Amino acid sequence: MKRFLFSSMALALSANVLATSLEQSVQSKLPELEQLYLQLHQTPELSLQEKITGQVMAEKLKALGFTVTSNIGGYGVVGIFKNGNGPTVMIRTDTDGLPIIEQTGKDYASTVTTLDQNNNKVGVMHGCAHDIHMTSFIGSAQQLMAKKDSWQGTLMMVAQPAEEVGAGAKAMLKEGLFKQFPKPDHVLGLHVSASLPAGKIGIAPGYALANVDSVDITVKGKGGHGAYPHTTVDPIVLSARIVMAIQTINSREISPLEPSVITVGSIHGGAKHNVISDEVKLQLTLRSYNKDVREQQIAAIKRVTMGIAVSAGLSEDLYPTVYVQDENTPSTYNDPQLAQQVKQSMINELGKDQVVMSKPVMAGEDFGRYGLTQDKHPITIFWLGGVAKQDYLHSKKTGESLPSLHSSKFAPDYPLTIETGVRAMTASALDLFNKK
Repeated sequence: MKRFLFSSMALALSANVLATSLEQSVQSKLPELEQLYLQLHQTPELSLQEKITGQVMAEKLKALGFTVTSNIGGYGVVGIFKNGNGPTVMIRTDTDGLPIIEQTGKDYASTVTTLDQNNNKVGVMHGCAHDIHMTSFIGSAQQLMAKKDSWQGTLMMVAQPAEEVGAGAKAMLKEGLFKQFPKPDHVLGLHVSASLPAGKIGIAPGYALANVDSVDITVKGKGGHGAYPHTTVDPIVLSARIVMAIQTINSREISPLEPSVITVGSIHGGAKHNVISDEVKLQLTLRSYNKDVREQQIAAIKRVTMGIAVSAGLSEDLYPTVYVQDENTPSTYNDPQLAQQVKQSMINELGKDQVVMSKPVMAGEDFGRYGLTQDKHPITIFWLGGVAKQDYLHSKKTGESLPSLHSSKFAPDYPLTIETGVRAMTASALDLFNKK
């Protein structure tokens, strides 16, 4: 009995020493990581334009001893370090910024402008915190390389472009991410949260993020004079009927037990008060978790839209068109077993009070694609709290909304957020390598 008690105490002491060691090691690297964050924050690049950002990630990984391959699926970067026999753990970050003019008022705010794909001049900002993601990614690589005597296996670091347009993961996989490089046994990612305080982690086993589809509907009609509507088929009226009718898809066709969102985000038609136009364009976003629900949404929208056109007496050549854009994002399903392992690792490192269960959200993330290949690799992405404590407490006290992700005013508490992200990711990877 005494021997068992002594052994348990020794193991607990060893775990505590390791946690303390990791915390101190990360803190010693924080000044360097903070400088990297500021550099990345001030030099964001839009999706599909991340050339310099990719070079920075490649250089950092090379300097740490990784074998690096650049320009995978665009400006994607893969770093491989083989450290004996053991599992392959993949850690992924995203690298692209958003077309947002930053309005945080910070002295390190981005002032970058560029031309988008439509040749429009736009501001560029890391409004979704991919700069934090990349900094935590490099920080985790630093720690795992510094501790390479304490684990065995293959560490696979993937810096993915074009997440914001849902294209990066798809492009990297198409170019052979899991064929040119080792197939991962575990895939880990993180995403900053604009609703959790810095220092905390949130994790959702099972569905974590949603299917996302963008749908364009062109409603046609017979235009004419606004004084003689009886001689026309008004596409604006048809569009209004369509907008109202599709609301019943969620309320009357899809099971209330299945999450589903259908939002009309844009409607454009007509040019003058007294002219009935020939055409109206609608833009929709569809959200769900279940792929069957996604297919049901799309089929129902096509049926309802067509039915309204037929009821208005339109000829076949004037039937509406429903176009589902190719750049859809599949839902992200956190492997429950892996999510539980990661959660426990983070509790051991950060403390029980700092790790919470989070609910699924209807935002999208193409991280989910890494778990949908033929091999069905277990994946888990977790939320990294980014809100300054005083701002979080003020919001709770007053009810005032916090700046969301993609807001021009979103400014995370970057020192604590980076430290927490590196510790959480490193501890999770170490335990996976050591099968804890």
